[in-house]
Amino acid sequence: MELLENRIRKDGEVLPGNILKVSSFLNHQIDVFLLDEMGKEFKRLYDNTEVTKILTIESSGIAVAYPVAREFKVPLVFAKKHQSSNVNGEMLSTVVWSYTHSEYYNVVVQKRYISPEDKVLLVDDFLANGSALNGLIDLVEQAGAKVAGVCIAIEKGFQNGGEEIRRKGYRIESLAKIKKMNEDGSIVFED
Repeated sequence: MELLENRIRKDGEVLPGNILKVSSFLNHQIDVFLLDEMGKEFKRLYDNTEVTKILTIESSGIAVAYPVAREFKVPLVFAKKHQSSNVNGEMLSTVVWSYTHSEYYNVVVQKRYISPEDKVLLVDDFLANGSALNGLIDLVEQAGAKVAGVCIAIEKGFQNGGEEIRRKGYRIESLAKIKKMNEDGSIVFED
């Protein structure tokens, strides 16, 4: 998606450790107009796919997933990184590694929010090593539901997560797929 790629070129910051900081428009301060366009593009890409739920992981995935859920007119569910006192009942649970925070999280979803009849579209802001996405897939499988597809705002194509998940047979649509991030801060996107 040229709109997103241009915004990354303009406002993204390449940090040491292959970190791409997009805080000024995607995961701290949010450009809601850009996200609306992203939601429309994901709807176009999956227009002929039956979707009954959108699933993401807190916290940065929520902003990306919201316009997708609105476009599909289905509920948005997000996996919580911490089980709080207001989350009770039967739980689906998995462990994910946060590339950004360099720590493991136990993520949970109340079982009643994903049923075996659901066709779940997974949405996240980044795909790098695939841990968060594998965790979301695990939650859907635990529920006995079906993964309808995967929507990723920014994929780091030079890391192996996307290719490993595609090899498992999942369809991934990434709006911006990065081939290389250079030390000078420039970014090369895949065609």
